[in-house]
Amino acid sequence: MDPRSRIDRILIANRGEIAVRVIRACREMGIESVAVYSDADAHALHTSLADLAIRIGPPAPAESYLSIDAILLAARRSAARAIHPGYGFLSENAGFAAACEEAGLIFIGPPADAIERMGSKIAARRIALEAGVPVVPGETPMDQSDAARRVGFPVLLKPSEGGGGIGMKTARDEGSLLATIAQARREAVSAFGDGTLYVERLIEQPRHVEFQVFADREGRIVHIFERECSIQRRHQKVIEESPSPVVSPLLRQRMGEAAIAVARKAGYRNAGTVEFLVEGAGDAARFYFLEMNTRLQVEHPVTEQVTGVDLVRAQIAVAAGAPLPWTQEDLSQRGHAIELRVYAEDPSRGDLPQAGPLLLYREPSMPGIRIDAGVTQGAEIGVHYDPLISKLIASGETREAARRRALAALRDYPILGIQTNLALLAEILDHPRFISGQVDTGFLDLEGDAIRARTASAAPPQVQAVADAARAEGRVATTPTARAGGADPWSSLRNARV
Repeated sequence: MDPRSRIDRILIANRGEIAVRVIRACREMGIESVAVYSDADAHALHTSLADLAIRIGPPAPAESYLSIDAILLAARRSAARAIHPGYGFLSENAGFAAACEEAGLIFIGPPADAIERMGSKIAARRIALEAGVPVVPGETPMDQSDAARRVGFPVLLKPSEGGGGIGMKTARDEGSLLATIAQARREAVSAFGDGTLYVERLIEQPRHVEFQVFADREGRIVHIFERECSIQRRHQKVIEESPSPVVSPLLRQRMGEAAIAVARKAGYRNAGTVEFLVEGAGDAARFYFLEMNTRLQVEHPVTEQVTGVDLVRAQIAVAAGAPLPWTQEDLSQRGHAIELRVYAEDPSRGDLPQAGPLLLYREPSMPGIRIDAGVTQGAEIGVHYDPLISKLIASGETREAARRRALAALRDYPILGIQTNLALLAEILDHPRFISGQVDTGFLDLEGDAIRARTASAAPPQVQAVADAARAEGRVATTPTARAGGADPWSSLRNARV
């Protein structure tokens, strides 16, 4: 079925780079796009790129991007026939998906009941077990203290609802258990309105490997291979890559079959991701179901780069009733891709989010480099939303080629006016453990302080070059850079020519 036969105008219920990504897919498919924006995003890139842009409220997310009523009103005003939720905000809200259906809108994602089932980590764990997929040993009791003793220390306490690592706490012994349970429950109630916890055995030094899955209305399901997501800070991914350095062909087959089994048992449709923890490497590795993300992932570009598929285009087509555009046999991996999340944050101050104008913003342009961004020069990085500036995706015939290409791109990516994590990303890529592929989810916990100390010792090459040029014109005082512990010269940079 031609997706345009049912969908001719899509409202994107999101902002930033993912809204831009969906708008560009719509343009390629000849579908009109509708952007929504808060007052903080009135001049944002996604509002200017869309065919139509509608204000939905003030900057606070609860009154704009998280307001189901405001978004549905915008859909009615624009005569949109479908809504793409992107990721974050309402993308995994079963009530929002149901409300779209009740309003006669096509929700470009899974059915509301599948979101509901997989949105609870406890329910998702039960579905995985019913599908015959291994899960981390653990329990979901009323009394977490007794369960922790039965499971055995160390244990991981996790909220049933929500994600992003919020409320996840480790208890390594009896002495810290009760205080850790209380803290985890408080954070879960504050973030998700539900203090239900479950207890898992803590797997030491695991790898985080996820599988992209895709299903259509007729029950056809494929996996589109794996992504390695072990470089994390505070349970938030920083660098992702595909293929995983530790996944052998046999392990890939086993994990892919497990991911499909979970999706089938959940009655899934459209794009989703099944996440696993992996112990060991190669054929002998053991893997455990972690959770399912019922949406498009932030890191979907690495899958697109190594397989040649367009996941957003497929999302729209399948939501319109078309069959899957590929069989499992059609899909293959070629080469390697690495995605770096470029954030407005200060690594020297505990990755503190930054706000301010992008006084200089130049994206690298070279073979094998893709930039997914929601900003342009002069844009304002505000305080209301995630400080993600862009995603830099490097592709190469080998992992080492992709790594070197990513490093070259980072050095040709001047962003001035605010602090960023560009130097931190470069240090990670150059770390011996990353080069060898010997990383796990605790890598930044162990190595992060030393890496951050190295980033503070000198400005990245492109920043120093711009600083020299600006000083030669007398536009910036010759003070030490912030990375050397002095004042940030970019706070006073205006109209510098480079």
